[in-house]
Amino acid sequence: MQLKLMSVMVDDQRKAEKFYTEILGFVKKKDIPMGEFSFLTVVSPEGPDDVELLLEPNAHPAAQVFQKAMRESGIPLAAFAVKDTQKEYDRLAGLGVEFKEKPKVTGPTILAVFDDTCGNYIQIFQVP
Repeated sequence: MQLKLMSVMVDDQRKAEKFYTEILGFVKKKDIPMGEFSFLTVVSPEGPDDVELLLEPNAHPAAQVFQKAMRESGIPLAAFAVKDTQKEYDRLAGLGVEFKEKPKVTGPTILAVFDDTCGNYIQIFQVP
């Protein structure tokens, strides 16, 4: 069994595409029109390009309730590994990204949490 595709629900696919590529640095892999929305994926330029993140429209009412509940609870919808949390925090904050949690040590990891502008909190972390 392999991990190939994971989803992050977004309130606007084009806004998400811009944020995830231009700010976070992911690379667009697929953009297949599917009616009102697209099958829109991004990949990490640092990892294998067969592990894709689907920027999933939250058009279904259940998805909207789930996304809202996660956000109101302060729970990140996804976590991305970075080599240096403080360095990535500084880079993203310099680009205007709003952080819910600044870098902090939690057990064996250093993590921070930011707003992806698309309805989610996202965690970045490093394992020293």
